[in-house]
Amino acid sequence: MPSTEPLPTAFLLLLSGVLLALSVLFSRASGRFGIPVALLFLVIGMVAGSDGPGGIAFEDYGFSFRLGTVALVLILFDGGLNTPLSAVRSAIRPAAVLATLGVVATAVLVGVAAHLLFRFPWTESLLLGAIVSSTDAAAVFSVLRGSGLHLKRRVGTTLELESGLNDPMAVILTVALTHSLAKGENPGWELALEAVVQMVVGGGMGLAIGWAGRLLVKRLRLQAAGLYPVLTLALAFIAFGLPTLFHGSGFLSVYAVGVLLGNETLRYRTGLLRVHDALAWLSQVAMFLVLGLLVFPGELLGVAGVGLVLSLFLAFIARPLAVMLCLLPFRFPAGEIVYTGWVGLRGAVPIILATFPVLAGAPGAKNLFNIVFFIVVVNGLIPGATVPWVTRKLGLAANVPAAPPAVLEIASTQLLNGELSAFYINTASASVGARISELPFPPGSAAMLIVRGLELVAPKGDTLLQAGDHVYVFSHSEDLPFLRLMFGQQEDE
Repeated sequence: MPSTEPLPTAFLLLLSGVLLALSVLFSRASGRFGIPVALLFLVIGMVAGSDGPGGIAFEDYGFSFRLGTVALVLILFDGGLNTPLSAVRSAIRPAAVLATLGVVATAVLVGVAAHLLFRFPWTESLLLGAIVSSTDAAAVFSVLRGSGLHLKRRVGTTLELESGLNDPMAVILTVALTHSLAKGENPGWELALEAVVQMVVGGGMGLAIGWAGRLLVKRLRLQAAGLYPVLTLALAFIAFGLPTLFHGSGFLSVYAVGVLLGNETLRYRTGLLRVHDALAWLSQVAMFLVLGLLVFPGELLGVAGVGLVLSLFLAFIARPLAVMLCLLPFRFPAGEIVYTGWVGLRGAVPIILATFPVLAGAPGAKNLFNIVFFIVVVNGLIPGATVPWVTRKLGLAANVPAAPPAVLEIASTQLLNGELSAFYINTASASVGARISELPFPPGSAAMLIVRGLELVAPKGDTLLQAGDHVYVFSHSEDLPFLRLMFGQQEDE
């Protein structure tokens, strides 16, 4: 061990802690100014980089690519865990079309614009279009959460599924076009065959790993609760690595495994969801900080003109046109088509994909990286900052009650015959003003806690329910439909 240790390690940990803490503190500005929180992480990384006051010299594209890949695996896995199968069934067809044909259409349109407006070679132009073709619904939902808005179910689910499914197609196009550019060849029909193989292998292996993982997590009894998140984390890594080794889409596989696990009754389910939510947030913060360190702000000035024109073309023409062509056969209302086309924000994926050509030594790769970075930053502002306003203007905000300030949960490593559910009492509910003793609870069900503003109320027979209450009820699974009906809980379309 070098004699200077542990000072270098201490300095690295101190620096990492400061950057992470600053990212979390500045994330509060996301909701106030309508800026995607990921964009703030990028800016902090740029300020801390070699061209900024921080002066941290960093230009390791290989490390950034690996970190970004791990982060995307964790983010996609967490997204799958929180995606109900009912939502998948209702929106899988339009989302799948957007994630495949929509990605290809966006890539082609941006590529044509880059070639015609700035005389980029065709392969380089199409590569640029492929890199920026995938969307990041996490950026949309972070802005909406910060502003207190929730999307109506159909458009929200379509956006979320699209973001989980479109990364594989963008990766396939980027890798194939990068090889063509590096070898000086034009892409051929092999590109379409590669896309089909990646989707089939990735999807098939994802379903198989997810099915096996459900049985394993459900039946395996571990001594410590903390080992269950370790097991699911292992499944996420296997779900990415195994299909990738067989030329399949690891990203599609990871998302599929997350969906299958998330829709199963698992041991320590509450703890699992909490751990993976934290891992996804840590991944997002770390990934954007490192990507921010990777860019040299001074180099962005040289591509500002190209980046700005292509950013506006992507936001106002390419993405809306591709979405319209994809969603028209599904009879989406005009407002939902416009909204889906406008809020297709770009996140970390394009920046990570932009490291592919750099690592491959493709001609003009560094210039492409800077253009992509500029496009992502501008896209975070236009249309990023307008998402809350557009949501209200088009009437696509769902009437969802605010989350209670206190949450009651059951955390168990055993599979219990019962669950805890929360019901919001709105002003139109028939239970407003009723006493707990007057409600026809099914046998084996009972009210456990009432959250009333900042007050916790122990429910008793003579307790009156008030509008705005959050009632936590213990019940068996088969009684949930009746309880939803009793409390007047409805799902948004």
